[in-house]
Amino acid sequence: MHDLSRRKLLQATAAVGTGAVVFPGIITSGTAAFAADGSDLAYGEKCPPATLTGRIVRPQDPGYADARLGWDELFDRYPLVIVFAQETQDVVNALTWARQNDVALRVRSGRHSLEGWSNVDNGIVIDVSELKSTHIDTDNNTARVGAGLNQLEAVTALGEYDLAVTTGTEGSVGLSGATLGGGLGFLTRYLGMACDSLIGAEIVIPWGVDGAKVLEVDLKNHSDLLWALRGAGNGNFGIVTSLTYKVTPLRSVAYLQATWEGLGDLHGIFDTWQRSAPLADNRLGTQLEIHKSQILLFGVLAEGSEAEAKALLAPILSFGNPEVTVQTGGWGEIYNGFQIPTEDEPANWKFFSQFSNEPFPYEAIELIRSFIEIAPTEESNFFTQAFGTGAQRHEPPGGSAFPHRDALFYSEPGVGWGTRGEPESGDALTPVAQTWIAEFSQALRPYVDGAYVNVPNIGTAEWETAYWGRNFKRLRQIKGKYDPLNVFQYEQSIPPATC
Repeated sequence: MHDLSRRKLLQATAAVGTGAVVFPGIITSGTAAFAADGSDLAYGEKCPPATLTGRIVRPQDPGYADARLGWDELFDRYPLVIVFAQETQDVVNALTWARQNDVALRVRSGRHSLEGWSNVDNGIVIDVSELKSTHIDTDNNTARVGAGLNQLEAVTALGEYDLAVTTGTEGSVGLSGATLGGGLGFLTRYLGMACDSLIGAEIVIPWGVDGAKVLEVDLKNHSDLLWALRGAGNGNFGIVTSLTYKVTPLRSVAYLQATWEGLGDLHGIFDTWQRSAPLADNRLGTQLEIHKSQILLFGVLAEGSEAEAKALLAPILSFGNPEVTVQTGGWGEIYNGFQIPTEDEPANWKFFSQFSNEPFPYEAIELIRSFIEIAPTEESNFFTQAFGTGAQRHEPPGGSAFPHRDALFYSEPGVGWGTRGEPESGDALTPVAQTWIAEFSQALRPYVDGAYVNVPNIGTAEWETAYWGRNFKRLRQIKGKYDPLNVFQYEQSIPPATC
């Protein structure tokens, strides 16, 4: 940190409250940075000293303990300052301040970074979760939303107009983070990946020696960066402050849930699911979740009826004697209904992500059974998401960095343990849980390919190609264009091509 001591840094942040004061003598407008006299700042020119603005939380503040926590309490970080941006200018100021003071920085929206990479010890966290603006254009079926919306807020807002984009199933996850890594869920086969609906973004990028500027990105402006943001935008190129989506009318869905007690029918259920659900009507999105005591099937049929949903899933439902329920209604209403309160979930989690291009053979399904039977907790599970012939096979206009479009299905073993709000409650299980999931993931390696950047793992071998395949070379080139000094870096961030 050069000559900036922790004491000086705390003194500097303590002097800052909320407000609209930016840097003395500098403002930003559109895609350029301007000095006080209105002239453009050259790329190599230094900016005047920056001041933090927004809602500032420091270690001595009463709300610091909550402000620093992420959803996964396995990771414990102590940043020197957290900036909750109230507007884009706050992000510009924070990025400039971090660069000028040579302070490590991380970007955060929904706090669901599954390796804790949206937080940092002794650095600045730039949090966009309070940027919650929403503008829906029903004439053109577009929506421009602040990067702080979570998935539940986005689904609810769009649902009021019978509109939708793809999101993941967990409402508390940040919409921005999910979209920028690809974004998969019940509507993937119907609407494609979440990033496929992304048609524009506002993003704050590093500029010059120590500054920042705002870019408006779309198919006509910085289209290469839009391509990169569609699947590789999580903290690699800049800080996204708003997203613009092409949204799709969706009046109603049929939501089916089936529950089998025990694992006795696992082979028949799984094998039939993997050979039918990914090839079914593209309106049907399905997930299979396997626990120690039960198997759960979830299905969402867009613009479908209860009878249609049951008919499409009949081959799977024919096994055993599952308890089956079906609801029909607006997507916003249905989505709200299956949310699980965060406080009811385990404190600590670990996942391994993977894609499969071919059906699992009998041996792989037996591996799932054998590991699930000895899972450390009931919350531990094996989760799947159907891809197959769905809309995710087709790239959006302008393309995307997301590479796993031809997968038959996505899956992940996951382990959850510990009690929220009770520090050290899961410590005794931590080595057991981590060993179980590492061995589970390794055993499945012969049957899977690649990994999902939204569900990263520090131990992923050759993570560059696992996440992005042959797109990684182009991503490095784009990184070199927009962040040549590698300001945005973390354990598995994309390095610029010049490095």
